[in-house]
Amino acid sequence: YSLMDGVDFAKYMYKLLREREQDIASALGMDAAKDWEHYKLMVGEIRGLTYAREELKALLEKHADDVEDFISS
Repeated sequence: YSLMDGVDFAKYMYKLLREREQDIASALGMDAAKDWEHYKLMVGEIRGLTYAREELKALLEKHADDVEDFISS
């Protein structure tokens, strides 16, 4: 196990979380929520994804040289 493996994994997870967050936001924008409860669940998932993504970003900023290029892409 090397640090680079961890960085690659963090980048992969960051991208996956960002894509899921964008998918849910897009669905919300198209009125995909069936009712108020479903809407709250979707917004809650976005909040959780955002938190996890921000934690990964902070980790990457400590250990990856190209993090800004990666995150902005």
